[in-house]
Amino acid sequence: MNEASKKQASSPSGGIGVVIVAAGRGARAGQADGPKQYQRIGGRAVIAHTLDVFLSHPMIGPVVVAIHADDAELFQRAAHAHGERLITVIGGPSRQASVRLGLLALRDHAPEKVLVHDAVRPFVDAAIIDRTIEAIDDRQGALPCLPVADTLKRESATGMILETVARAGLHAAQTPQGFPFLSLLTAHQKAHDLGREDFTDDAAIAEWAQIPVRIVPGSPDNVKLTWARDIALADQRLSNALWRFPDIRTGNGYDVHAFEPGDHVTLCGVAIPHTQKLSGHSDADVGLHALTDALLATCGAGDIGTHFPPSDPQWKGAASKIFVEHAAKVVRERGGRIANADITLICEAPRVGPHREAMTAALAAMLGIAPERISIKATTNEKLGFVGRGEGIAAIATASVVFPGEVPE
Repeated sequence: MNEASKKQASSPSGGIGVVIVAAGRGARAGQADGPKQYQRIGGRAVIAHTLDVFLSHPMIGPVVVAIHADDAELFQRAAHAHGERLITVIGGPSRQASVRLGLLALRDHAPEKVLVHDAVRPFVDAAIIDRTIEAIDDRQGALPCLPVADTLKRESATGMILETVARAGLHAAQTPQGFPFLSLLTAHQKAHDLGREDFTDDAAIAEWAQIPVRIVPGSPDNVKLTWARDIALADQRLSNALWRFPDIRTGNGYDVHAFEPGDHVTLCGVAIPHTQKLSGHSDADVGLHALTDALLATCGAGDIGTHFPPSDPQWKGAASKIFVEHAAKVVRERGGRIANADITLICEAPRVGPHREAMTAALAAMLGIAPERISIKATTNEKLGFVGRGEGIAAIATASVVFPGEVPE
């Protein structure tokens, strides 16, 4: 990814912009899944949780993410659900440099205020964002902080305690740090031009540039994930929350196709010799059509006709496995894990039992799940209705999918 290929998010001028700093290497947290902003907590990358909070906030406008040049693929996987809403830039060799580049990317959007946030603070919440925004005006910035609670000691050159530092008035800085946009951009550019690259946060640059900064209450939950233990504790925290009210969703699908002259039917991806075939624009696989609708229903993504209109000639005669694989991809792009799929075929003929094993294997390959998570059943309609008269085949499908997060109150 480079400057020419960055995605530009459309938004009106004014309002509140955000710079998310995500270009660090994070070596102290280990590299099991890449830098710490891409390590997984609660089943998703750290940065995905951070982006969720800002992009769901009603006051937030354009969001810039400064990433490392080597992390384009990691970022795309982590942020795919929000891709079109984000502006991505390649960060610099330091946090300060990355923030400056992020601010420059916001310049055309002309926000009145800007928030700068560390990607590895995924437990930021709307209340902190609200407090920070409210404290910013055209002359001052805002910094969420927590009063220092521990007794502080200054170390001597020999490793001994030199003195106890009075903690009165001392605070631990958090992010997001908020400022008038033009004031912060000017301060960053001035520091860059003077070769000053030693500022550890934006409040320090603001202090140097004589921009007043008001302290607002931070949150003990708004921790910065620095060490491997921090990642493990964050994952435990989210995982425990998930299993209190896990987001398990069930979708149903129903489809029916009439018979027409032919020599076989395709059911659940398997061609079965028969005296007739099913009529449809694609291969008319009634079982897979019902399953496609069931999968899409678990994340409110429409139905099979939304994604594959029968009026589109490119789907004429198409294998219905294409539809199921697409639906499974849609589910996974939203963070879902397919738990099981259940299909009931309703027909007088052909017999399904001899082909059940092959159908199960075909579905396991399409969905990427184990065969024991797939159930295929068949029943007759006891000679009643159009199915009972041998005029066609119907199918009912149910899919269960586990999504990240928890069920809202």
